[in-house]
Amino acid sequence: MKQNKFKSVGVLILIITTLFSVVACKNIPENKVETKTPFFKISLAQWSFHKTFRSGETSPYDFAKMAHELGFEGLEYVSQLYPDVTKSSDKPQAIQNFVTKNNMLSAEYKMQNVLIMIDEEGDLSSSNEESRLTSIENHKLWIKAAHDMECSSVRLNLYGEKDPEKWIENSIKSLATLSDYAAPLNINVIVENHGRITSNVPLLMQAINGSQKSNCGTLPDFGNFCLAEEGYGSIFNGACSDSYDPYLGVKEMMTRAFGVSAKSNDFDSEGNETTLDFTKLMTIVKSAGYTGFVGVEYEGSRLSEKDGIIATKKLLETIGAKL
Repeated sequence: MKQNKFKSVGVLILIITTLFSVVACKNIPENKVETKTPFFKISLAQWSFHKTFRSGETSPYDFAKMAHELGFEGLEYVSQLYPDVTKSSDKPQAIQNFVTKNNMLSAEYKMQNVLIMIDEEGDLSSSNEESRLTSIENHKLWIKAAHDMECSSVRLNLYGEKDPEKWIENSIKSLATLSDYAAPLNINVIVENHGRITSNVPLLMQAINGSQKSNCGTLPDFGNFCLAEEGYGSIFNGACSDSYDPYLGVKEMMTRAFGVSAKSNDFDSEGNETTLDFTKLMTIVKSAGYTGFVGVEYEGSRLSEKDGIIATKKLLETIGAKL
């Protein structure tokens, strides 16, 4: 009997010891990787799908639906992708139709209209005064459209003059005029580093700062720092022999940034962009205190447009969870 009694006590002690061990283990903190809420929101630049839209198989008015299906929050429109506007004999009415349609679609898919990228509306930096003033009037139509769509900004280009001094002078005049027009409409007038002189960041910042307008700023594009006299500034695929340092360029442009364009071209097996260090670039963006939209702009060719967009978005989300 005593032996059985001792066995029972032993079993009880074993059970109690086991229970204490389980409780103790639960109280040991696990080495979990901390994830943070990204400091930015992600929008989709319509140019990422430019091949799809230009093929004629898909309407540019499907943009909101396509971005929504891929999990984006914001929309960045590109004016040149709407042939019903660019080829219209009545552009003011065509732009109004563009506004009405896209407002309806963005509301349907619960998307935020972020900006309109204005292309092919004349040379704002031209030394031909008549040409420059005509371009200003053309851009005003799109600024009003951006206001009617509750965008925050319009992106414009500064082309038309190769001489740096004349370019700065002409650019300042156009930027000041358009910024004054845009201010009461709560629209920012922003310039992208988009090739030629605009990818020379010190010169670009002279024009931006020279406007002396608080709603005039920049749209830093990660991949457009080529200093060639022609083209749109791409540094990808070894096509550029002389480029401005992209990390320095983004840092300098972030001092006046109202948007960020995360340009990508290709990815390695781990999902990193093969030309640019996105973590370094996004660290620069964060250090500037920026908390707005970062636009995905895939411009590669190895992946399909859709897969490239998804890869860029995933990379930004991964980085955003760590910074």
